Amino acid sequence: MTQKPGSRAKVFLRLLSFAKPYRLLLILAFIGTLSLALIATYRPTLVGSVIQEYVVDKNTRNQQQFTFWIIIICSMLLLEALLQFTSAYFSNLFAQRIIRDMRVRVFSHLTTFRMRYFDKTPVGNLVTRVVSDIEAISEVFSAGLIEIFGDLLILVFILSYMFIQDWYLAILCLVPIPLLIIATRIFAKAMRKSFQQESSAVARLNTFIQERLTGMSIVQLFNREKKEMKAFEEANRQHRTAHINAVWAFSIFFPVVEILSSLSLAFLIVWVAMKTGNQTVENTPGYFGKVVAFTLYIQMVYRPIRQLADKFNILQRGIVRAERVLEAIDTIEHQQDAGNITDCNFQAPIHLKNVSFAYTDEQWVLKDIDLTIPEGKMVAFVGATGAGKTSIVNLLGRFYDYQKGEITVGNTELRQIDLNTLRKNIAIVLQDVFLFSDTIHNNITLGNEEITREQVIASAKVVGAHDFIKKLPGGYDFVVGERGGILSVGQRQLLAFIRAYVYNPHILILDEATSSVDSESEVMIQKATQELTKGRTSIVIAHRLSTIKAADTIVVLDKGHIMESGSHNELLQKEGYYKRLFDMQFSKDEYSRT
Repeated sequence: MTQKPGSRAKVFLRLLSFAKPYRLLLILAFIGTLSLALIATYRPTLVGSVIQEYVVDKNTRNQQQFTFWIIIICSMLLLEALLQFTSAYFSNLFAQRIIRDMRVRVFSHLTTFRMRYFDKTPVGNLVTRVVSDIEAISEVFSAGLIEIFGDLLILVFILSYMFIQDWYLAILCLVPIPLLIIATRIFAKAMRKSFQQESSAVARLNTFIQERLTGMSIVQLFNREKKEMKAFEEANRQHRTAHINAVWAFSIFFPVVEILSSLSLAFLIVWVAMKTGNQTVENTPGYFGKVVAFTLYIQMVYRPIRQLADKFNILQRGIVRAERVLEAIDTIEHQQDAGNITDCNFQAPIHLKNVSFAYTDEQWVLKDIDLTIPEGKMVAFVGATGAGKTSIVNLLGRFYDYQKGEITVGNTELRQIDLNTLRKNIAIVLQDVFLFSDTIHNNITLGNEEITREQVIASAKVVGAHDFIKKLPGGYDFVVGERGGILSVGQRQLLAFIRAYVYNPHILILDEATSSVDSESEVMIQKATQELTKGRTSIVIAHRLSTIKAADTIVVLDKGHIMESGSHNELLQKEGYYKRLFDMQFSKDEYSRT
């Protein structure tokens, strides 16, 4: 379930809430900005006065005083540069602290979600949220919020100075401003729409690229290169169109600002010409210096307005991206960890009592499952694809929660057990083994520093994988590449067995661990399975019935129901569902050997 972040104002206020721990950095940035606004605003007046007195009026009585004012003006320019650096430094430090916190918040929040969220949400979308969207938000604080504050201050100070010096001339210079306000509103509306389109296009493009690169073997195997390239060109075209819409708005708005700025200067020049008429500079005291000051002020008025529009775009883009990030934060898909029992006895039977489960609505995948898995025994689940075998694994690991019935470990209901405690005592080896682009050692320990290299080596020897690991360059420090692609399927599977063994779980689940390996690897994995299942409650899911003959109990599932259960020999004697599965597979194996 997802809660909408709210209006733009509410989104902005929520962004500001992330700034509370770093108020000191914000205050320092604001102080720098305020000081810069004061100094920058006074400089044109000072320049105009100096030019009027020492250039126009040719006051040469005190040349040292003229030099003094030149030094003051140069010092003000240097001070402005220093204040700009200070403001930019603290604002960027402020922004980076915030986005660091936001990334941690979003990523840690995502790691608590149910698996169903990741099943229905493209990975590219999530990557965009955590990386690109948050990066755009950082500009709100580093180049948006504080600089907007500074530009507004400069505008207020400049307009105040202009009206104090000559209110009539100030009004004349500001005649084009209403046109600029109208243009800015139109521009802002167009930019918000284009940013929304661009944000969606970026997410689609990231998703497309991530999926095609991950599935490149399928693309090449089925000669889909040209068709996927055409699909990529279409996705890229949509992104380009959204970006060009933003560029189009920029290309119109900024020339408009320049034209209006020039129009203000034109009004100033016409007014001066009409005011002075045929008089010489000497007969128009103070006007030349005032014109110089107002010329600089006009540039300083329109520059912040132009920058405000640019910063407003940054703010717009950041707000649009923030809506998406806050939507992810507000998504309530996390696993409900209501359990608080941390001392559960896992060396006890597991009971499934009338358990029913559906991934969506009431399309039941498991229906009234009633089963006991004895402590320390091996129970195998078999059945056709879609029978519900893997769903049982998902329920026992609490990747999903069942809707009806009850699952207990001993006398403790599964959902009452603390989630961390539950998963520390359960190890699952899946058919599709996931390995990180890291060393073999780190893939086995998953970064747990309490597990030593000696323990890893000892576990590898028990599983039977030590020899092949030692032959790799660097041995246990060999980097397996993305998803372990450098290794064979069997080797990846053995590493998953070592990972499970070294964590020493009470309950072991093997989900079709030998379905995709060759015969030689299967023999090694069978030996590893025997070692791994000793003294543990073991749940095995397998397509190859030959791998589960030694199971204490075999449970046959079909369309979410338990059809029959018993040992291998007992089920063969029943001449039922299992016997038919066994005969069909045995016939296929015989046929494949001929």
